[in-house]
Order: sequence, then structure tokens, then C-alpha cells
Amino acid sequence: MQGRLQPHEATLSETAETDYEREITAPQRFAPALVLLWSHDEPSRVGEVVVLPPTARGMSFTLGRAVEAYEDGSLPLTLRRLRPFSSEDRGPFESARVSRWQIRITVEAGDELTIDGIGKGELRVNDHPTRSAAVGPGDTIEAVGRFLLQVTRRPLDWPRAGGWPDVFPFGGADRFGLVGESPAAWLLRQQIMFLAQRDGHVLVEGPSGAGKELVVRAIHAASNRGARPLIARNAVTIPERLSDAELFGNLKDYPSPGTPDRSGLFGDAHRSSLFLDEVGELSETLQASLLRVMDSGEYQRLGDSSMRATDVRVLAATNREPGELKHDFLARFAHRVRVSGFGERPEDVVLVARHLLRGFAARDPAIAERFFAAGEPALSARLVAVLAHHRFTTHTRELTEVLWRTIATSSSSLLDLPSDFVVRAAPAAPAADSTDPRELSREQIVAALARVGGVRDRAWRELGLRSRDQLKRLLKKHDIT
Repeated sequence: MQGRLQPHEATLSETAETDYEREITAPQRFAPALVLLWSHDEPSRVGEVVVLPPTARGMSFTLGRAVEAYEDGSLPLTLRRLRPFSSEDRGPFESARVSRWQIRITVEAGDELTIDGIGKGELRVNDHPTRSAAVGPGDTIEAVGRFLLQVTRRPLDWPRAGGWPDVFPFGGADRFGLVGESPAAWLLRQQIMFLAQRDGHVLVEGPSGAGKELVVRAIHAASNRGARPLIARNAVTIPERLSDAELFGNLKDYPSPGTPDRSGLFGDAHRSSLFLDEVGELSETLQASLLRVMDSGEYQRLGDSSMRATDVRVLAATNREPGELKHDFLARFAHRVRVSGFGERPEDVVLVARHLLRGFAARDPAIAERFFAAGEPALSARLVAVLAHHRFTTHTRELTEVLWRTIATSSSSLLDLPSDFVVRAAPAAPAADSTDPRELSREQIVAALARVGGVRDRAWRELGLRSRDQLKRLLKKHDIT
């Protein structure tokens, strides 16, 4: 039963919460990294990363087939399957299509890297031809016809001691259906396991299509209530005039003869979990009607003179700001977890796309026969690059729609981008001639920050400036925080 915590129980809960916060949400130090988004000849390696030493400012490294230093002394790097608890060295590229030394990577200040094309073939940064460019988080680097990388970051304390209770393929779906190898994806998995072992009500926040329902079902399935079915209801479908009967049930023949006996959602969910989707759509009156049952488990059916007790954990989801909920209703949720959209983990988009395509192929043999080779979906580098830069609004739902359009419009065995697809918020090309900072207005700077989600490492390139220091001085000059 979700009763009020006794003082000693509250202390234990607070201690567990503190340990949890200290373990996985404390400020972390990150190192710049490159994640493999696409490979012409080695598609099974998508998701592997190259992590750059954060203390190697001014040093240069190479990536290609070589395992020995380049002629200028640049050290070779290898790809890794990196997770919080493990790091598997996968070696350099093996494809003969890739040069021994394909690109040179120089570590600059912070997350900034300089990329030079030193191998055969064309180099493109953010889909623009170049031989050398400064790059930062979110930028893509393509050795045309060979591989595609995206600049990202990885925690310096990976791997950590210990393991993970569920073994699943690298880049694939875990037992809950969650896909992703980014820090954001692994933080979410850790939060799910933490919350599954506790029994307070949970509010899951996040944008539409980000996977909130998947997270709710994972928390329930991994909990000690998981043996019982999850009772789920979209809050929008609960009519206010019948809300008491829907939520708490009614006696037979009440309020009118012939009315069947109903246990209500809270009765149905006894000793299990009740999932209220789109809980932000509940009126304040309905939110207030849930306070007592969420506190003590006590409720009263319509027509019943006695109180009933239920042992229910409420798992709710909303794409609204939590502050829009009634303050005392929000306070009943002891735990809150936020599900990141693709904008916060762009390197996971291609992994999710590949997972969705495998699902399509499993249900439709024609898709498997035409667009798969050796069990891997055949995606064009152009499609992957666009997906990595696209600003999704409904995330997995929108990605699913894009993939179906791609299947319908691709004229060969290669999945390519639909010709009418419009990319939102694609990064700007690296500027050959820098912009004079004096020519930029406050409005232009604010607009550029908005386009790149406030990421300064991308904003200064978006504006055509020479460095982050120029942007920093402009922000101070125009009092932009």
C-alpha cells in the first residue's frame, strides 16, 4: 500500500536517493569522442566510438586501417564498444576501401577538434566538402564512400567497476525495448533499475514520441509488481462526469438499476501498477480526487458506504511541463524521471532506425529481401547524416514515418532519403571566411543559439565566427545568458 512514510522510513528513502544521485547524476567530466554512424563495408560496427584523451591538447591522432603512427608522428586510434561497465577494443577499420591513415584528428581546447583528410577520397564535414575543419559536438565527418562519424562525448569514468544485470547485443534493444549506447540512454536504464526497486509513485516526463510509455512499462516489469499485468489508461479518455466510477468503481445497480458492478482502475490495479498516460490532461478537479488514494491507498466506490484499500503504484507520463500539474498532485510523485529526445542523444538515432527497420523486416519478408544484406539494413550515408542532424519533433514516431517513406520511395536496394524530405535545423557549413563579430546583432546571436539548442560549441560555427572566445565576448557584450 502506498501509505505515508514513517520517520525512519523517510530517512532510509532519503539515504537511498542520495546514494543514487551521487552515483549516477553527479557532475561528470567528459572526453571528446567520435561515434561511427555508418560504414560502407562494416555496418555491424555502427555505434562503436573513438575516445580522444582529454589531456592531449595539441596532440594529433589518426583513424583508418593503420596500427602504427603516421609519418608526422600522429598516433593511431582504434574503435571501441564502450559501455558504462565495459570497453571492448575492436581495432581499426578493416575494409580495404579505407586508407591506412584516413583522417587526422587534432585535439584543441575543450571539445573542439580539428579534422584533416589525409587519405584517399573526399572529406565532408556537415555535408560540405573540405580538407580541414574545426568540429564540435553534433558535427558529422564523412570519408565519402567509406564511413561517417559524429562528434560526441563520453564520460571519463567509463568503464566502471561492476557489470549490468541484463546482457544484450551492442547497439541493439535491451529486454525492455530501449535502444541506445549514448550516456543519456545508459543514464535512463540506470534510473529505470533504481526506480524499479522502490515503491513510490513515478512521473515520467519527456517530449512526445520519446519513449515514455516504454519507460513506464520497463519500471513496472522490473519491479516486484511485474508479475501482475500493468493497468493502463490514457487520462484524456476519462470523462470528468464519470471519473469517480472510472477510477474507483461502483456497486451493482448504482447509480441506476442494471449498472454492473465495477472495481474501477484502482481496484483493478491492486498489488500492481496503474499507468496514467497524458496525466497532464487531467483537470485540477480530477487531480485533487486522486490525492487521498495516492497517499493512503484508501478510496470509496460509488454507492458503497465503507472505505476500501488498494495497494497501487501510480506511474504517470506527461509531455507537459511538470509545473503545469496541480502543485499538491505533483508532490505525490516521490520520483521523477525525464526521457531525452533525439536532440540530446543524436548518435542513438541511427541505432533506433536500424532497430525499427529490423522490426519492419521481421514482419515483411519483402523488406528483408530487398533492403537487408547479411542481416544488416542497407542505409545510404546521406540518409544517416540527415537523420543525425534533423531536429525531430515527435522523435520515434517521426522517425518511423520517415523510414516508411524511405522504403516506399527508394528506387534501389539502398535505403535513401526521400527527395521531398525537409531537414530542420541542419548545421551550417564550416565558414571559409569568418564573420566580423561587429556585424552581428543581438537578435542574430540569440536566433543562432536557438537553432542549435543553446550549444555554444555549435553556435559560434553557426554564426561564422573564428572561435568560441569570439562568441563568449559577444554574449558578454549583449548581456545574453
